[in-house]
Amino acid sequence: MAGHSKFKNIMHRKGRADSARSKLFSKLSREITVAAKTGLPDPNMNARLRLAVANAKAESMPKDVIDRAIKKAIGGDAETYEEIRYEGFGPGGVGLIVEALTDNRNRAASNVRSTFSKYGGNLGETGSVSFMWDRVGQIVYGPEAGSEDKVMEAAIEAGADDVESDEDGHTIFTAFDQLSDVAQALEAALGPAKSTQIAWRPKALTPLSGDPVATLMKLVETLEDDDDVQNVYFNADIPPEELEKLAG
Repeated sequence: MAGHSKFKNIMHRKGRADSARSKLFSKLSREITVAAKTGLPDPNMNARLRLAVANAKAESMPKDVIDRAIKKAIGGDAETYEEIRYEGFGPGGVGLIVEALTDNRNRAASNVRSTFSKYGGNLGETGSVSFMWDRVGQIVYGPEAGSEDKVMEAAIEAGADDVESDEDGHTIFTAFDQLSDVAQALEAALGPAKSTQIAWRPKALTPLSGDPVATLMKLVETLEDDDDVQNVYFNADIPPEELEKLAG
């Protein structure tokens, strides 16, 4: 989605690195625990767990932390997490999809709703936004993976559907049921990915500029800072000059 990866990178640069990393590890650990609890605790026999562990390793999460997250599920002392999707509209009519893993549905709903309201958004019903999006496989590589042509060629060979590249890296999209096969083929050609996941991709983008861009950034930042929230997706099409203002 246009401007999305750059927008996210700007947000992370503006955040406190240590705090952001701690929260990231917490979210990755939670996903590992849930994946291990809902299937076999062996990454070789559990596709969701395999992806979760691979994403954790890509973020340099220590092996003992990964192992502890898996053992938490095996030991039966892990909290019971519920997967919930929230949908709504932010500044300028931008659509947002928020994925949560929570042990308290009421707390999560209250926090998400109040965050939308605080930054001029409105939380909608399930399906009010997602019908305008596709469920896809998403594989992200940094710029060190190679040139746009090299990554595009590797993606075509692997059977991917599309590639978006900029100076911050490459995002490769594929049919969600082909994610594992495409990811393996890309790893053979380009090395390990930064992240591999099932994601939401908008069918159309909503132009956004001016003050609403900064408000959207605050909305997304606040949502991502919530311990219950795992992923936030939005369909804003932000002009490059607006992103440069944010970076400054």
